[in-house]
Amino acid sequence: MSTGSALLAQAVRALAEAGVDDPARDARRLLAHAAGVEAGRLTLILPEKVDEAARAAFEDAVARRAARVPVAQITGRRAFYGRDVAVTADVLDPRPETETLVEACLAEPFGTVLDLGTGSGCILLTLLAEMPEATGVGVDASAAACEVARGNAVRFGVADRGRIAVSDWFAEVEGVFDLIVANPPYIAEAEMAALAPEVRDHEPHMALTDGGDGLGAYRAILGRAGAHLAPGGRIVLEIGPDQATEVRGIARAAGFGASRVVVDLDGRDRVVILRREAPPI
Repeated sequence: MSTGSALLAQAVRALAEAGVDDPARDARRLLAHAAGVEAGRLTLILPEKVDEAARAAFEDAVARRAARVPVAQITGRRAFYGRDVAVTADVLDPRPETETLVEACLAEPFGTVLDLGTGSGCILLTLLAEMPEATGVGVDASAAACEVARGNAVRFGVADRGRIAVSDWFAEVEGVFDLIVANPPYIAEAEMAALAPEVRDHEPHMALTDGGDGLGAYRAILGRAGAHLAPGGRIVLEIGPDQATEVRGIARAAGFGASRVVVDLDGRDRVVILRREAPPI
């Protein structure tokens, strides 16, 4: 039997040869997963012999990663805002940038929230976990994604406050909400070919692109959002880093006035916040 250190070194070389970014990081995450230990404790077991079952699981995971399958789809989970989110090939892998969206939502209180295109449910369920009095609805056009989100609702302990439903944007949505949030597909079809293989070949295309200019989802959402937004409510949208001007223009055309852009940790435009002002008393 090989030691953890020897297996790790072999994996790093294999992933580097496959063109994987940061092969050492990914190899460590996969070895921790195969060995059934927390990533932070991996160093403690590296000098030890790895049993055959764990070795086989690790080698299979490394082979899949070398084929550019995302780590989250191999391990079945992704850390997001301090919690583990279950991930499959049916949902978008939660990105660190989307935590900027969550922070923007949590900057003000809300009682009800609607998450459009919920995917894994990471946004909605995190918001409900952080706001214990809030209730919400998450919708997605993918029934498979909704099943993943329902499982995550149970994992997060918020299934009694978060309803997941199949809906093409607002098609099956009823009622009004204090907060409407979305991380819609915003990659233009012409940009898809240039994406990393992990994204282009393994994540659901409907969660990545609208098949057009990357702005179609914003037109669809903002064109109908007003009917479902409570007076004084907010719409918080994740955007691509070069889309702020266009999305704000779509919002103005839909009748939303003031808007604010929030940048992510890299200083890139990441979130647009729109507000429906309460009518004067």
